[in-house]
Amino acid sequence: MDLSNLRPPKGATHSKKRIGRGQGSGQGVQAGRGHKGAKSRSGFKHKRGFEGGQMPLHRRVPKRGFHNPFRQEFEVVNLDALGERFDAGAEVTPELLREHGLVGRAGRIKVLARGEISKALTVRAHKFSGKAAEKIAAAGGRPKSSRRGRYGKSEEHLRGCGSQKACLLYAWSARGLSRGRPYPDSGH
Repeated sequence: MDLSNLRPPKGATHSKKRIGRGQGSGQGVQAGRGHKGAKSRSGFKHKRGFEGGQMPLHRRVPKRGFHNPFRQEFEVVNLDALGERFDAGAEVTPELLREHGLVGRAGRIKVLARGEISKALTVRAHKFSGKAAEKIAAAGGRPKSSRRGRYGKSEEHLRGCGSQKACLLYAWSARGLSRGRPYPDSGH
C-alpha cells in the first residue's frame, strides 16, 4: 500500500444527490420539498422569530421596565480605601487608583463616603457623592471633578467662565451652533 492506491473505506463516500432530474431518480417531481406551501417555492426565506403565523415568543411574553441607552457605569471607590492606601498631601488620580488596584477596568470613577478620612488628599475623579466631597474637604483635602460637562468642557472650566450665559455662548460659538439659533436658556 502506498499513496497512489489509498482509498476511503467502502460506503464512506457517495455521489451527490441530484434532485429535480426526472421521475426515475426518485427525487424528480417535488425534489424533496413536499407539496405546495411557502417552503416549496423558490425565494422562500425563514424570518427570524417567525412561528408560522402563531404569535411569536418575543411578542407574547410580557414586557417590563426600561433600558436607558445613555446609562453611564461608574467604578466605585470609598474613602476608607483612599485613607489606607495614600499618604497625606498626595494627589489621587484615576491612573493612580488603577495602579493600586482600587478600580478595575478603564472607566469613570465615583468616590463614595463609606468610612472616615483624616488625611488631606487632592482627589481627582469623575464624580463624588455629596457626603464624600464634604468629608474630603473637612479633612483639609480637595475633591476635583474631572467629569466633562454638557458642552464638552470640564466642570472646573465652566465654573471659571464667569456666568452661565458666557459659558454657553463660548461653547456654542466653539461648536458653530450660535448662527441663527436662540440660546438654550433664552426661553424660545
